[in-house]
Amino acid sequence: MVTIKEVARLAGVSVATVSRVINETGYVHEDTRRKVEAAVQTLNYTPNEVARSLYKKKSRLIGLLLPDIANPYFPQLARGVEDIMQENDFRLIFGNSDENRSKELEYMQTFVQNNVVGVISSTMDAEADAYQKLKMPVVFLDRTSNDSPAVYADGREGGRLAAQALVRCGSRSITIMRGPEHIRPAQDRFEGAAQFLAESGVLYETLQTNSFSFHEAEYWAAELFNRFPETDGVVASNDIVAMAVLQEAHRLGRKVPDDLQIVGFDDIPLSRLLSPSLSTVHQPAYEMGRAAGNLLIQLIEQQEPPERNIQMPVQFIERDTTRKVREHG
Repeated sequence: MVTIKEVARLAGVSVATVSRVINETGYVHEDTRRKVEAAVQTLNYTPNEVARSLYKKKSRLIGLLLPDIANPYFPQLARGVEDIMQENDFRLIFGNSDENRSKELEYMQTFVQNNVVGVISSTMDAEADAYQKLKMPVVFLDRTSNDSPAVYADGREGGRLAAQALVRCGSRSITIMRGPEHIRPAQDRFEGAAQFLAESGVLYETLQTNSFSFHEAEYWAAELFNRFPETDGVVASNDIVAMAVLQEAHRLGRKVPDDLQIVGFDDIPLSRLLSPSLSTVHQPAYEMGRAAGNLLIQLIEQQEPPERNIQMPVQFIERDTTRKVREHG
């Protein structure tokens, strides 16, 4: 790795002069500045961002915390954040909490130690004290908070659309797989589905889950059929769980969608590649990530954003785990 001393040696100046040019502090003669910039370019020198931020007391680092990088939905969020940040000359420090609160708190401490100027979090607990105590802007992504800015999809409408699709296509004994109780968007999905089914007079059961985790999806799928073997329609808590339900249905000899229909939630890229492909509720994950990044930048730059809470629309995507309407029209 090229050092600042090597840049100074090539430019024929002191390390202090190179530092002034890079950090834009103090006066440097224009000819000297050009020599330093030429040396930086020749050596392809990249300043250490953390050290530079500490020196300038102004960082370009952002902390991004996601709960489960094994779930393909979250990299879509991250890509949206990364793209908008790179366009605005910010860099990310990334943390994967594995839905573990202790690990989440460790990453929050790491962010602070690295002098980040803002945090975007898809946390397990948006009301945790760790967030309330941060002396920097925080934006929650795919989560909501009583006090902090947030970007999220319309989960209640998504739940309604999922339930509506199952009823429209003939399901009469539906199970809603309810996501973690402390995650508000998960409860919005459940409440939207439950309200629609109640108003439609359709029987439904509820399976309470405590995780969106990729690793626990198989357990919840097996639990679904153990508890509610007569289920003919499933509103899954997310696409990963829906895929596990599909796999378990195949293992049990249940035909999808002939005698069991499944609707996921997220519309991750893999959902269209399954056989049968997964009907699901699309969340605009990439756009949500960009919106969260843009909102955080406005807060960092002390601008008043037009909206501090941004709810994005969802859309039902009909594929092959639900029957076609014309088959039951």
